[in-house]
Amino acid sequence: MPEAILLQDVEALGEKGAVVDVSKGYLRNFLIPRKLAQPATKGALAEAQTRMERADREAREAVERAQENANLLNKTVLTIEQQAGDDGRLFGSVTNQDIADAIKDARGIKIDKRKVNLEDPIKNVGTHMVEVEVADGVTATVKTMVVELT
Repeated sequence: MPEAILLQDVEALGEKGAVVDVSKGYLRNFLIPRKLAQPATKGALAEAQTRMERADREAREAVERAQENANLLNKTVLTIEQQAGDDGRLFGSVTNQDIADAIKDARGIKIDKRKVNLEDPIKNVGTHMVEVEVADGVTATVKTMVVELT
C-alpha cells in the first residue's frame, strides 16, 4: 500500500499534513485529481515536515503576540465621551463597536467587535470592566470609563 501526504483534511483519512496508507487506485483516481493528497516521496515528506514545523512555530508566535496584547490591554484604561443627561444616563449607548474602535485608537490593536464581551450596551456614565477576547483562549479585561461630553 502506498503512502500519501494529505494536503487537506479528508473525513475518512485524517487531517492536513498526515501521512496515511491508501490503495494505489484511491490515491491515483480520487485523492490526487481532487488535490486532496500527494504521493509520499522522500522530498515530499521532508517538505511536509518543514511545513508542519513552520505552522507550529507560527501558531506559537501568534499565541505569544496575543498574550502580549492581552497584558497590554489589562493595563489599558479607555475613556469614551458621550452626551449624557443630568442623571448620568447617556443619550444613546456605548456598544461593542465603540469599545473596539477605542482600543484601536488607544493601542493600535484591532479587535473584532464580536470579541468584545458586553452583555448589554453601556447606558450610564461611570467605570465599567469589559472583557475582550484577544485570541482563542486569551482574554483581557479593559477598564472603560464612560464620561459626559463637555
